[in-house]
Amino acid sequence: MRGYVEMFRLGKTYDTPNGPAVIVEEFDLNMQKGEYVCLLGHSGCGKSTVLTMVAGLNSITHGGVAVAGREIDGPGPDRGVVFQSPCLMPWMTAFENVLLGVNQVYPHATKRERHDIVAYYLTLVGLGTSLHTRACELSQGMQQRVGIARAFALKPKMLLLDEPFGMLDSLTRLELQEILLEILVRDKVTTLMITHDVDEALFMSDRVVMMTNGPRARVGAIFQVPFDRPRKRVDVLEHPEYYDYREKMIRFLEEQDHKKQKPPAPAVAVKPNIAPNKTLGVKLEATETSVSL
Repeated sequence: MRGYVEMFRLGKTYDTPNGPAVIVEEFDLNMQKGEYVCLLGHSGCGKSTVLTMVAGLNSITHGGVAVAGREIDGPGPDRGVVFQSPCLMPWMTAFENVLLGVNQVYPHATKRERHDIVAYYLTLVGLGTSLHTRACELSQGMQQRVGIARAFALKPKMLLLDEPFGMLDSLTRLELQEILLEILVRDKVTTLMITHDVDEALFMSDRVVMMTNGPRARVGAIFQVPFDRPRKRVDVLEHPEYYDYREKMIRFLEEQDHKKQKPPAPAVAVKPNIAPNKTLGVKLEATETSVSL
């Protein structure tokens, strides 16, 4: 079945002094409109490579990506990106940082309309009283809220999240997970998120896509998350299947870790069939005779 987002035989190869390095190959994934999918795997397996190719920020070596029936050929406002670091202009206020993108995406809107959009999404992420605070004066968690508000304010067809909570403390992380999930479910935004956290993936997503280790990483397994929406964290943790799914995902990661750490088979040393106490010249002569025979 075709999806709202289609990744078909997606691959990325880099040229190196030692020859081509294949990071991702034959990566196939379809996402339905409004679906929330998490990419889960070990560090360095190629998760961010997949995400940046979908975002149009990284060239595609093989295959392609289509969003809403249109194959992408670069970055665009139809795909909003939230990185692990919010990437704000530190001298600008929260309001001004969001307004930068809004002015580009809504060039025909009135100044009042654009300002209302910015204020609405900043208020939605809990920054209604900090609209005009400079980014450098905001905490890490508040800066990440600005990044999330900026992404939503552009009204993207798809949201791409590259470990958006990775640099936050536990309490801020949990709070922002719930805020983001509430907005995503209400606006039905198709979302692809990268994470290393099994519990985060289970709480946030509709499906969890497990990636094999790189190089030549690809889809290794897909888990359909059975929890109903809207979700409450307590209900998810108390669901009878929660720990079963959690165990399966951790087992997959452990198997990949075992493959990565497994040492190569030792080379078999072949002892030359040469009589002892011979000179080097005799050894060479004996070897030549052996080959001749």
